[in-house]
Amino acid sequence: MWFKKQMSSTPLTANELSHLSHELRILIIEMLLQAKSGHPGGSLSAIDLITALWFNEMRGVESATQLTPDRDRFVLSKGHAVPALYAVLAKKGFIKVEDLKTLRQTGSPLQGHPDRVRMPIVEASTGSLGQGLSVAQGMAMGLRLEGKKSRVYCMVGDGEIQEGQIWESAMSCSKYQLSNLCLILDNNGGQIDGPTSEVMPLEPIADKWRAFGWHVIEIDGHNMDQILKAYQEARKLHETGSLKPVFILAHTIKGKGVSFMEKKIEWHGVAPKPEEAKNATEEIKKLMTALNIKVGGQNG
Repeated sequence: MWFKKQMSSTPLTANELSHLSHELRILIIEMLLQAKSGHPGGSLSAIDLITALWFNEMRGVESATQLTPDRDRFVLSKGHAVPALYAVLAKKGFIKVEDLKTLRQTGSPLQGHPDRVRMPIVEASTGSLGQGLSVAQGMAMGLRLEGKKSRVYCMVGDGEIQEGQIWESAMSCSKYQLSNLCLILDNNGGQIDGPTSEVMPLEPIADKWRAFGWHVIEIDGHNMDQILKAYQEARKLHETGSLKPVFILAHTIKGKGVSFMEKKIEWHGVAPKPEEAKNATEEIKKLMTALNIKVGGQNG
């Protein structure tokens, strides 16, 4: 159930954010069912991180009527996980909840990958994997040249960081000391061709990014307390004069929240059928009940 803090600038608690992210998981499932195509695995693994970012951490995006030039920016480089972003934007009031049913339909602004032309609230058209960090770097450099204190957040997938362009940007972000840039890795261990450890091993991820000159924070990407502390640490580093961009290594589970999807590569890019969607939704609702979280004065 949605609650009264929806359009408020008052930060949500970790418990409230956890409840909210479960609500958004249901929206993701419903969207993909309606579209009959899409990517549940990476959307479900990323939703906790994106929820905390948009509802607690990012500045200047408090509501659809308060978006400002000084706002923080978010680039979803792993564009196939855009159902997670659409769900958040709907809850924030930037798009209508009923429009989520138009996902991937011809003429809809809710395309299968972010499309800035059709939906200007999306900061960058993404989905060609490996390019989003370069876009975010350009934004961060531009904001600094303009003397703005705004921050840029970029989310990439673990399969995505196999791309060479990621590492070129990683070098130059460090060279230009972009402490106003925070990169979030949704490290869910899977990509369309299989486990990342088999397709192209990435470890030691943290050591590699440290070697490239980044400040690394390693967390459980489904633990709201850890997520919030990581974002707070990244912001504090920028505000206190750090010269390093921040890399948040978030360990996540592909398909998180739906047991028959979790850690299953086959759910990378397959929409649920009606019975599967029903089972997934019921399971998520049971998890919400088990959390026993009170939000806005009502049981969640």
